[in-house]
Amino acid sequence: MKKFLLLFLLVISGYLSAQQTEYLQKNNIHYYDDSVNKSDKYINERCVLDIYYPKNIKNFPTVVWFHGGGLEGGEKFIPEQLTKQGIAVIGVNYRLSPKIASPEYIKDAAAAIAWTFNNIKSYGGNTSQIFLSGHSAGGYLVSMVGLDKKWLAKYGIDANLIAGNIPFSGQCITHFSIRKEKNIPETQPTIDEWAPLYYVRPDAPPLILITGDREMEMLGRYEENAYMARMMKVSGHKKTKLYEIQGYGHNMAEPAYPILLNEIRNIIKDTKPN
Repeated sequence: MKKFLLLFLLVISGYLSAQQTEYLQKNNIHYYDDSVNKSDKYINERCVLDIYYPKNIKNFPTVVWFHGGGLEGGEKFIPEQLTKQGIAVIGVNYRLSPKIASPEYIKDAAAAIAWTFNNIKSYGGNTSQIFLSGHSAGGYLVSMVGLDKKWLAKYGIDANLIAGNIPFSGQCITHFSIRKEKNIPETQPTIDEWAPLYYVRPDAPPLILITGDREMEMLGRYEENAYMARMMKVSGHKKTKLYEIQGYGHNMAEPAYPILLNEIRNIIKDTKPN
């Protein structure tokens, strides 16, 4: 009982400390360099991010958050549920289909993540505690960049330096918008170079898959994630988890945010030296 009470007090103390910390936010930061922005009007308009971070704290974790919208819509935002938690949150805009086609939005995701690795330290963040997350299309993007190492390698960054990939209801097969670009029916499952499942590997960073209820999710989304979890484990990956949130369909982000925060704490705790 005493141990439980002590743990409870420590958790509450940490939460209150995070609540009392002052936070700053900077908006519409370009994550491509000036030469790229000047060469492409749509990149200059769309490829920006917002950063929300604690003031006067050092070595805080960071969540890079990608919005959903089927790769065809949506806008960057900072999830309110992740604010005042002692972490930084980066909300990313990326180019959308049909104005562009695959793999341009994957390139944008990689560029925003690379920006984070190259700049978060100047805001006080810890480059070894960068987590990727996002809902639906955003979950798909973080899975692609986190598992297929070539996207970050372009920037001289090893994808294994990501502290954790935590997609919310992301596609694990080829995304339906990419299949539409290739005239493949939405109900025809495809696993090719545009599918996170294509890049299953044992040495990937921790992978935490979160979906809604299998009976309420869209088009087999739970089953895709369950198969991804199984194949990661079969490949020898030791840090894959799968959460199914009962009673919620595709819009399952609200109850998933606490899982995200808890898993971030668990991963940081597990990586700290004894």
